[in-house]
Amino acid sequence: MRRIGSSGDAAARTTPVYDPATGAQTAEVVASTAPDVDRAVQDAARAFPAWRDTSLAARTRVLFAFRELCHRHRDDLARLVTAEHGKVLDDARGEVARGIEVVEFACGMPQLLKGEFSEDVSTGVDASAIRQPLGVVAGITPFNFPVMVPMWMYPVAIACGNTFVLKPSERVPSPSELVVELWRDAGLPENVFTLVHGDAEAVDALVDHPGVAAVSFVGSTPVARHVFDRAHAAGTRVQALGGAKNHAVVLPDADLASTADALVAAGYGSAGERCMAISAVVVVGDADPLLAAVAARARALVVGPGTDPAADMGPLVTRAHRARVAGYLDAAVEEGAELVVDGRTVEVVGSDDGFFLGPCLVDRVTPEMSVYRDEVFGPVLSVVRVGSLDEAIGLVNANPFGNGAAIFTRDGHAARHFRRDVAVGMVGINVAVPVPTAYYSFGGWKGSLFGDAHVHGMEGVRFNTRLKSITTRWPVPASAPAPRRSGLRLPSGDAT
Repeated sequence: MRRIGSSGDAAARTTPVYDPATGAQTAEVVASTAPDVDRAVQDAARAFPAWRDTSLAARTRVLFAFRELCHRHRDDLARLVTAEHGKVLDDARGEVARGIEVVEFACGMPQLLKGEFSEDVSTGVDASAIRQPLGVVAGITPFNFPVMVPMWMYPVAIACGNTFVLKPSERVPSPSELVVELWRDAGLPENVFTLVHGDAEAVDALVDHPGVAAVSFVGSTPVARHVFDRAHAAGTRVQALGGAKNHAVVLPDADLASTADALVAAGYGSAGERCMAISAVVVVGDADPLLAAVAARARALVVGPGTDPAADMGPLVTRAHRARVAGYLDAAVEEGAELVVDGRTVEVVGSDDGFFLGPCLVDRVTPEMSVYRDEVFGPVLSVVRVGSLDEAIGLVNANPFGNGAAIFTRDGHAARHFRRDVAVGMVGINVAVPVPTAYYSFGGWKGSLFGDAHVHGMEGVRFNTRLKSITTRWPVPASAPAPRRSGLRLPSGDAT
C-alpha cells in the first residue's frame, strides 16, 4: 500500500484512499499539520520575488511546456482519476481535456496582462494602469474533479506571476502528485507550485496563514461559507465556490429524444458527482412522455468499474457517500415521491464490495422534500411538475443555490425570458451542463458562490492580480527650450 505525502510530525494522522470499484484500500495520505502548511507557505513566499520578476516570455515558455506534458500524460492523469474517484475513463479523459483548456488560456497571459495607457489626459499628463501579482495564492479543491478544478486555479495564478500552494482532496491525491512532476519537468522553479495534503486542519492552516494573499476554494456550501468567513475576517482575498441544485426546465415544445438524452448525460454522468449535474427536472405540462423516455435510457445504462470500456457510469467515491445518497431515496419514498428507477438494486458482477449505485429517477417530487432541498451529489434525477414557465422560473429562483440552470424549448421568446430572469450564474439553452469554456469564467450566484470573483477566464486574471493606476508628468527642465507644437502642412490646393 502506497503512502502519499509526509509530515514533520511522526504521529501525523493518515486518511485511507480507496478504489471505489472494489472497495479495497490502495493508499494512505499523511495529513499535513499546521507547521507543515507553514513551511509550504514560507517556501512559496521565498520563491515569489524571483518568479514575479521572471519575464512574461520566460513564464509563458514554462506554461507551454507544461501544456505539452499534460497532453503527453493525459491518459496517465485520467487513469489516476478513475482509480481513486471511480468515474469511467471517458469521463476522466474529458475532465483532463477541460483542465488543459485553462492551461492553454493561461499560455496567452502576455496578451491578457497588457495594461492601459492614455496620453495627455491633462496637459503634459499621461495615465496608465497595470496588473501585478499578489504573492502566495492557495487553492483548496474537491474530490470530484481532481485534475480539472485545480487547473481552474493554478495555471492562471502562476502565469500571472504568483506562487501557488494546492491542497487537493485527500480522497483523490494521486493526480496532483503527477502534476507536481509535470511542473518540475516543464522547468518551473522550485516552490512556485507546492502541494500539501491533509484535511480540515490543513484547510484552516492555509486560510489563516498571514503569508497567503488569496484563497480559491471549490467544495460544499457549508465549507465554502466557512472558508470565506475565515479568510475574509483575516483580510485575505477569497473566492469560495459552493454547492448547487441545478434545474432543467422542459417546455412542452422541447424535442423529446434529444432532451431525454441530454438529461440522462447531465444527471448520471460521473455518477452525478459534479456541481453542474442536473438534479431537478422541472417539467411544464404533461411530464409522462419525458419521464418514460428518461426512464428507458436510465435503465439501459451500464454500471461498472471505470476501467470497463462498456461501462457508462462508475461507482460513487466512498461507501459512506453511497449510503448517504441512497438515504435520500428512502426519504423521498417516505415523503410521497414515486421511485420510477431504483438504482439501489444494481449488481456489478465481480465488484460486490464496490461503492455502486445505479441511475435513480424520482417522480412527483415537491420542493419540501429533502431529495429536492439538498445537494444529493449522486445519480439521482428528481422530476417536479409545474403548470407554467413563470412557475418554473419562480421555483429555480426560490432555491438557495444558484450555480446553473437549463431550459429545453424551441421557443426563442421563452428562452430569452428564461435567460434574462433566472437567478443563476450559468445558463444553458438546450444545453444541460452549461460549463463555460476556459476563456469565459465559471461561477454561480446565491449560496453557490461566496466572494466577488468567478474562476478562470478574465475573472481569474483579475482575482490573481491587483490593479495599479499610474499618473505621470515629466516637467520640462528650466534650461530646456519650450517645446514646439507643429502641425502637418499640406501642399497648396491639397485638401485630402
